[in-house]
Amino acid sequence: MRRWNLSGRAGLSASLNERCDAGDPDDLHSRHGDMGGIELTVAPRELHQEELPVAAARVRQALVDTDAYVAREDFRGNDPYDALLSPIFRLPLLNSSKYARVAAQQVLSRLFVNVRPLLGIKKVVSVVTLARMLEGYAHLFAIDAPRRDYYGDRIASCLGRIAALRSPGYSGDCWGYQWDWEPFHAAMPIPAGHPNIVVTGIVTNALFETHRLTGIKAPLDSCVSAAEFLLRDVQRTDVTGDSFCWGYFPRDRQLVPNATMKGARLCAQVFSVTGDRELCDAARATVKFVTAYQRPDGAWPYAVGDARSWVDNFHTGYVLECLEAYERYTNDTSFAGAKTRGWQYYRASFLTEDYVPKYYDNRVTPIDATACAQTISTLCTFGDVPDAARVAVWTLAEMQRPDGGFIYQRHSHFTNRIPYVRWSIAPMFAALARLLYALEDPRGSVTRVEESER
Repeated sequence: MRRWNLSGRAGLSASLNERCDAGDPDDLHSRHGDMGGIELTVAPRELHQEELPVAAARVRQALVDTDAYVAREDFRGNDPYDALLSPIFRLPLLNSSKYARVAAQQVLSRLFVNVRPLLGIKKVVSVVTLARMLEGYAHLFAIDAPRRDYYGDRIASCLGRIAALRSPGYSGDCWGYQWDWEPFHAAMPIPAGHPNIVVTGIVTNALFETHRLTGIKAPLDSCVSAAEFLLRDVQRTDVTGDSFCWGYFPRDRQLVPNATMKGARLCAQVFSVTGDRELCDAARATVKFVTAYQRPDGAWPYAVGDARSWVDNFHTGYVLECLEAYERYTNDTSFAGAKTRGWQYYRASFLTEDYVPKYYDNRVTPIDATACAQTISTLCTFGDVPDAARVAVWTLAEMQRPDGGFIYQRHSHFTNRIPYVRWSIAPMFAALARLLYALEDPRGSVTRVEESER
C-alpha cells in the first residue's frame, strides 16, 4: 500500500512505472498525461486531517525561505522575456527588426543556461514581482499577529515602490513591464513602462487584497484611479451590441480573454466599494464576451481571432478567478453556469492524479512554476484547499531551490533551474501565502485589521 510521507523528499518520490497498474500502456497517458519519463511525487486521493498541520508547517517554512531570497535580491531578478534589455538591441538594425526581436525573446526564454550576463542584461525590479509579494505579505499580515510589524513594513515598502513605477500621462494609475516587449500578434512594439491591462490587473488585485486584509486605504484609492485608466484609455473591440473586449494595451485590439477579465475584476472590485454603475456595466459587458467564447467543454482559448487557440493552465486559472471575483463583488450570478463548466474543465484537465500541475490541457510538460502557483491559487478560490495543499507539497519537493527560490521549468529531458523572480518566485510566494491563509482559517475569512490599529 502506498503511503504519503510529508516529512521529506525521499519519501515523496516514486516512478510512474512503479505506481501504475499493469495493463494497457495507453492508460498511463490518459490518467497522467505525457510525463516524458519524469519521476513525479505520489499523493493519495485522501488527505488525512492530521496531515494538514504538517503541510502547513512546510508551507510556512517555504514562505520564510522565499521571502529571504527576495529580500537578498531586493526584489530584483531576470525574466524569461527580458531579452530586449540587452544593449545590442539598441543598435539600429536590431532595434527595428520585429522578427529578430521576437526571435531573441523566444530563444532566451528557452535557454536553460543563463547567458544574460554575457548579453549585458541586468536584473531589474518588476512591478509584478512587487505586486505578487505584496499580495503574499497582506495574507500573512492577516494571520500572523506576532510578525505583523514585519509584514507591515514589507507592505509599506512594496506600496511605495509600486507607486513609483506607475506609468505617467494616463487617466488613472496604470503599470507596464520594465523591459521592451515585441509581441508577435500586436501591431506595435511595447516599450518599457507602457501600461497594459494584464500588469495593471495583477497590481490592482494585489492592492485591493491589501486593502481588504489590512484596512489600509491608499491601495483602494489607487484601484479607483486605475479603473479610470481602464474606462478611458484602453481600446474596446465591440463584439455585439452589448459585449466588448478590452485590448491588451491602449490602441491595441487583440482579443485575449484572460486580459479583458482582469479588467472586469478591477471594475467589479471598485464597484463593490463605490457603487459606480458604469464600472458594473462595463464588467458585465466584457464578461459576456468571454463567456460567449467559452468552448462547449468549458475551456477558453488563449486568444480569439488568431492562431493562439491553445488552452493552458494559468491563463485558464486567471479567467476563472476573475469570473469568480466578478460574481462575488457584483452579486451577478448570470454567468454561474459558465463558471461551473470552466472550473470542472480546469479541475479535470490541469491536474494529474498525482497532483502535478499540467501546463496544457493535453500535455503535462513543461512543468512550470507559474502553473504550479496558479493551480494552488485557483484550487483555493474554488474551495479545494486539501488539493491545493497536495499541489503545494509536490511543488515544494520538486520545484523549490535550496536557496529559497523556485526553478523555472521541468521538461521531459532537462530542467531549467534559472530563478526568475517575476515568473516563478513571487507567484509561488503569493500562492503559498494564500494557501496558508486558507489552512489557518478554513472559513476563508479573517477579521480585517482596521487602518487605525496600524
